[in-house]
Amino acid sequence: MFSDLSLQRGGSSLLRRPASDDQAPVFERLSPAYAAGSERFRVGERSFGRQYAHIYAARLMQMRPLLTERARRKWGELPVVLGPGSVGPGLAIRKLCDLQTGEQCCIVGTLFKRMELQPSILREISEEHNLLPQPARTRHISASDELILEDELQRIRLEGRLDRDRCVTGSVIAIYGAERNDGRFTVEDFCWADLPVQTPRPPLSSDRFVLLASGLGLGSSRADSMLGLQLLVDMVTGQLGEPGEQGGAAAITRVLLAGNLLSQSTQDKDASSKPRYLTKKTPPGSVEAVRLLDELLLQLVASVPVDVMPGQNDPTNYTLPQQPLHRCLLPLASAYPTLQLTPNPYQASIDGVRFLGTSGQNVSDILRFSSLGGPLDVLEETLRLGHLAPTAPDTLGCYPFYQRDPFILDECPHVYFSGSAPTLRSKVITGPDGQEVLLVAIPEFHSTQTAALVNLRTLDCQPISFSAFGAGEEEESEMNVSH
Repeated sequence: MFSDLSLQRGGSSLLRRPASDDQAPVFERLSPAYAAGSERFRVGERSFGRQYAHIYAARLMQMRPLLTERARRKWGELPVVLGPGSVGPGLAIRKLCDLQTGEQCCIVGTLFKRMELQPSILREISEEHNLLPQPARTRHISASDELILEDELQRIRLEGRLDRDRCVTGSVIAIYGAERNDGRFTVEDFCWADLPVQTPRPPLSSDRFVLLASGLGLGSSRADSMLGLQLLVDMVTGQLGEPGEQGGAAAITRVLLAGNLLSQSTQDKDASSKPRYLTKKTPPGSVEAVRLLDELLLQLVASVPVDVMPGQNDPTNYTLPQQPLHRCLLPLASAYPTLQLTPNPYQASIDGVRFLGTSGQNVSDILRFSSLGGPLDVLEETLRLGHLAPTAPDTLGCYPFYQRDPFILDECPHVYFSGSAPTLRSKVITGPDGQEVLLVAIPEFHSTQTAALVNLRTLDCQPISFSAFGAGEEEESEMNVSH
């Protein structure tokens, strides 16, 4: 098994003490180069007295130069139709206030999707007065939805090539076409920001893994969930399996927990409208779940660096970006420098491999208001949109930023993930300039007993699963770890 770790004062390195059994092999775990990059998601002085229109204005202002450049690259050679029988050279990029009927031009603006089935405060009022509420839906799209493009001053209805069902409110887009006599804009073509510039991955001499897990669901009533979680911890810390498997587990250089550490059952009925801080009135299940989380993290951080992101069910603020869990919640694990409490969204560089991702709120929200098929489709769509959470603040709660939008992608990640997915899914996509990105939908561990291993050298993703059988039957673990 792995030897215990002792902290070295005055430095970040860890000293390994000899194992108690002289015959047992000792595996050295590599220490990867790590650079945190989540500072832009940390909110300092908080003020909720601002209007949310500012974040849309900041988003459009930041992304307009990029969309303008993309548009010139795509349509710069097209002739400009100025009117009947009049054609001019080059691409005309207009604002809505400068549109002329029949002129072929490009407009950069923010999409607004008018949806008849979008939930509203009227539903809550109808429930209070015992009126017939709206039926529960997993998707809120319909054939009557409309797409509208707006800039700083005006808005216009869109028709044409845009796939209405795939689009979501808040997306910044460049469209090409002409305004008709009825005041609608016919879209002949469009383009997104697409993948930003990517820093090349450095070559690595050996396989090194980052373990991604999400949805631990501590505090639930499922005993098999806790058994699988403990098996996962034992595998990572080198207390499970034969020497060959332990040697493979030693290649896991970092663990990333992507939100929903606690079960939804630990929250009260007002959890969706109030901050999730522990108080004297907090349900006992939440306190016990946090204590259990601290004990599990203590086992992990004594052997491997761990990054902990908050999620929808965890004791922190509700709106994005969610701030890190407070260290006082985890008194045992916080004593180790190997514990990193990070915001949600998360960004970091591990051995030169850039990780970016969320605990899954942005993905689940987009799935509700579009026809996209699953988490991987949403990840690819947001990456090509150049924005982590386009539906914030329309249908996804976020802080009212004033001068900047931190969710805009300014550099292309190598690994882009989201947590709390139904199953593990992964694929590699490429960008227009040769960017290569691994997309990973991390499954809920408490329901699937599955985590993901990402190979930093090859960007391969493979599952690691633990299946617990019923009482009286043998427990089995399936470990897909390359040696």
